[in-house]
Amino acid sequence: MSQKVVTRFAPSPTGYLHIGGARTALFNWLYARGRGGTFLLRIEDTDRARSTPEATAAILQGLDWLGLDHDGEVVSQAARADRHAEVAHALLDKGAAYKCFSTQEEIEAFREAARAEGRSTLFRSPWRDADPATHPEDAPFAIRLKAPETGETVIRDAVQGDVRIGNDQLDDMILLRSDGTPVYMLAVVVDDHDMGVTHVIRGDDHLNNAARQMGIYTAMGWDLPVYAHIPLIHGPDGKKLSKRHGAVGLEEYQVMGYPAAGMRNYLARLGWSHGDDEFFTDEQAQEWFDLDGIGKSPARLDFKKLENVCGQHIAVMEDAALLHEITRYLAAKGDVPLTEAQKDGLMRAMYCLKDRAKTLPELLEKAHFVLTSAPVDPDEKAAKALDDVSRGILKELTPHLQNASWSRDGLEAATNAVADAHGIKFGKMAGPLRAALAGRTVTPSVFDMMLVLGPEETLLRLEQAGRAEA
Repeated sequence: MSQKVVTRFAPSPTGYLHIGGARTALFNWLYARGRGGTFLLRIEDTDRARSTPEATAAILQGLDWLGLDHDGEVVSQAARADRHAEVAHALLDKGAAYKCFSTQEEIEAFREAARAEGRSTLFRSPWRDADPATHPEDAPFAIRLKAPETGETVIRDAVQGDVRIGNDQLDDMILLRSDGTPVYMLAVVVDDHDMGVTHVIRGDDHLNNAARQMGIYTAMGWDLPVYAHIPLIHGPDGKKLSKRHGAVGLEEYQVMGYPAAGMRNYLARLGWSHGDDEFFTDEQAQEWFDLDGIGKSPARLDFKKLENVCGQHIAVMEDAALLHEITRYLAAKGDVPLTEAQKDGLMRAMYCLKDRAKTLPELLEKAHFVLTSAPVDPDEKAAKALDDVSRGILKELTPHLQNASWSRDGLEAATNAVADAHGIKFGKMAGPLRAALAGRTVTPSVFDMMLVLGPEETLLRLEQAGRAEA
């Protein structure tokens, strides 16, 4: 029977959730969910000076918005320091690690001399093979792992292939500092082992760490996880993604109004592919996602593609789910929440809002007609469509609509009759009608707006627009 898949996402709470981190979380989530496995969350808060509760909250909030649910409790790495130290001492007892009494000054002097002589600055501790009888009494010491000195370490990576690192490039890394605190590199390995992690899927900036971390697994006699180091995300210009390219924090994308489903789809496609499929559901992504579909070169962020995918998701989303997404978007922006009446109106209008809206702000702009109430205050562009002539035509249209059957055909017939009487095409009436009903120039079709608003509200708005002063 094959082993159950366990993946993890392990961010450091020193700032916002970077979009690259969000994609790493997504890949881990997809891999576990598609195989009936477990997806765990660990907060790597060992850097006490830089870790903040606010950053942890932002990470949890970002994952929640993106819809990446994790199994079990959130693990705090800092809370497990005693266990990390226990493993360091176990390695010491096995002879796989040693006490190093070298001071910072001695290490720096070694490096300076090595630089001057053109030798490798990789520190070689004189305490590695020292007789314990020579250890100074009561002096502080670090615990270092004995790295192999010859041969090579091979990382068998599911994305990068076999990566070979000469062991002469590896130093005897510190496991426990002289103040007794464990280092991050030790903590990661112990936590992954104790949490039963089978697949370590993370950014390829951790690739060199894997060679050093493997030494701990081997020395403890623990099974290695499957490593999959994924390339980083670059900006459109091919350079490492940074703030100059625009948004890099996940919460910024929520505030810009991209729906979570579209974001999941786009991020999954960023560096991973399944044939030529660009648009897919969560179910398809979970079924299709595999490590061999991840490319070796960095992916490039493309806002046009992101908008395109998000537009497709908005178009097919259930109305209630879309309303929920809009509610969360407004809350994230700190905007006034929708009233119950506005929510009802949105639900009635959803069928004519979803097409061609690529983001939630675009959809809400089109929905202005149902979110506002009479008297409608037209914006500058729309006001230009309401001159004396068009107001006169709107006044004339009102009684025709009062007698029309309130269906698309009935409304079209009544409107076309007035247009014909004036010898104009319906298109000439569309601008004033949009201005009267919505106060905007970009709206759904005027007939959809009339159907959504109903006879009473439609006639009230037309009457008010017809009598307003030019």
